[in-house]
Amino acid sequence: MVLRRTVAWSAGLAGLLVGVALGSATLGYADIGPLSVARVVLNDLAVPSVGASGLVWVRPFSFEVPQTTETIVGRIRLPRIALGAVVGFALALAGAVMQGFFRNPMADPSIIGVSTGAAVGAVAFIVFPLSVPFGLPAFAFVGALIAAFGVYLVATEGGRTPVATLLLAGVAVQAFLGAVISFMLLHAGDGLETAVYWLMGHLQNSTWGRVRVALPVVAVLFVVLLAYARDLNVLLLGEEDAHTLGIEVERTKRILLATSSVVTAAAVAVSGVIGFVGLIVPHMMRLVVGPDHRILLPTSALAGATFLVATDTVARMGPAEMPVGIITAALGAPFFLYLLRNREVHAL
Repeated sequence: MVLRRTVAWSAGLAGLLVGVALGSATLGYADIGPLSVARVVLNDLAVPSVGASGLVWVRPFSFEVPQTTETIVGRIRLPRIALGAVVGFALALAGAVMQGFFRNPMADPSIIGVSTGAAVGAVAFIVFPLSVPFGLPAFAFVGALIAAFGVYLVATEGGRTPVATLLLAGVAVQAFLGAVISFMLLHAGDGLETAVYWLMGHLQNSTWGRVRVALPVVAVLFVVLLAYARDLNVLLLGEEDAHTLGIEVERTKRILLATSSVVTAAAVAVSGVIGFVGLIVPHMMRLVVGPDHRILLPTSALAGATFLVATDTVARMGPAEMPVGIITAALGAPFFLYLLRNREVHAL
């Protein structure tokens, strides 16, 4: 029954994501129809084939498409849509895990300082530029992991990591790292605008290279988190009850915390700090599909991908493009307040 519901909801949301993505690819300053977009997508489609020289990738379609259309859709819009889908997928997935982990409806992927740590790394790279592979994303990713690991070390004593201590340590580390960011911004000089723009969260200058970096990390760790969905359900009963039911509580908590932190770090490193996706999307899906994480994790992830692709389309359609983080906050905050006023947000 659960598997059937999961497959049905996931298939429906995946179809919605494809529809939103194709619609988004037609929108922009250049007027490009759905048929042209579909032809570009099919032309870029490659399938594996075994030839005389071994495994090769073959493109089975070769529709005639103007070179300008091919460039706009295939090199500009599709990488941005794909990266938005990956980032939204990751943030909503991590948000659903964090809310279940902390048994707190206000938890989101940044609660243990991952996003703030990434921001420190990114701003440090902008203020003190160095020539390193992957540059800013690498600095942001490492900063996020250091922050998460630091919070875990502070909160762990005697091999146990109390959730309340972890939450408070995350708040304190976020405040400290916020001060570090403010200090660096004061000395950012010509890099101030770049740093502030990154902190707002955006998908401008997305490339297939960034998609290829983030997608494998998110995909592999999604499978790991899905494997622990049942354990996450049991943890909602409380740690003592979970231990009684055969769950290795501390080991499970470490895996959930580390995995969701890396998922968040991978997303923030390629997009900046995009708020509210990991907070409101799991809430919305919990109202629709219920609290069972075996359904909630995949549906939240797919809904997050759709939400971010749609909001980024709005962000780039105005007279002047704005960071998508502004759109998600502008839409997310009123909606979340509406849920609060109608008592739809409650303890897990």
